[in-house]
Amino acid sequence: MAQAMHERGLAAAWRCPQLPASPRAAAELAEAELAGHDASQAVVIGSSLGGFYATWLAERTGARAIVINPVVQAVRELSRHVGQHRMYHSDEPFDFRPEYVDEIAALAVPRITRPERYFLLAATGDELLDWRDMRDHYAGARQVILEGGDHAFSDFAEWLPAVLEFSGIANAATPSS
Repeated sequence: MAQAMHERGLAAAWRCPQLPASPRAAAELAEAELAGHDASQAVVIGSSLGGFYATWLAERTGARAIVINPVVQAVRELSRHVGQHRMYHSDEPFDFRPEYVDEIAALAVPRITRPERYFLLAATGDELLDWRDMRDHYAGARQVILEGGDHAFSDFAEWLPAVLEFSGIANAATPSS
């Protein structure tokens, strides 16, 4: 996604902060990243727990959201993961504390409003989350339910044109050759 934005001359519009383990702090950081921008023109993208945060931010601000294998039942899913973990990309340790389950519960979106603001990419082969929860939570939204696949949505590059089109930037500039 970062490369696609760069190729279209939109690198300055791209933000991808490393979110802290605390859901409250992650939500504050995400909200701060959007501050000063017209949320109705913004698109937030998140995968897994990032999809949960993207949904919360979209509901809070009116932004559009692209969610990729998003956590829908966050309290159920994350309460099993209290303890020490390693960051996915850096292998640095982090602690998911018991109080974070309460923080995540405070951010839960029981039902999305204005489904037209959402684009769901879900894989039936997600080994961590149930795609049916995603499908049902984002009812009425644009949806791609990929048969098979995995939680990492390894085929994301194949869906990048649809993501860019939903974002309204597909034709912002011609990618470099």
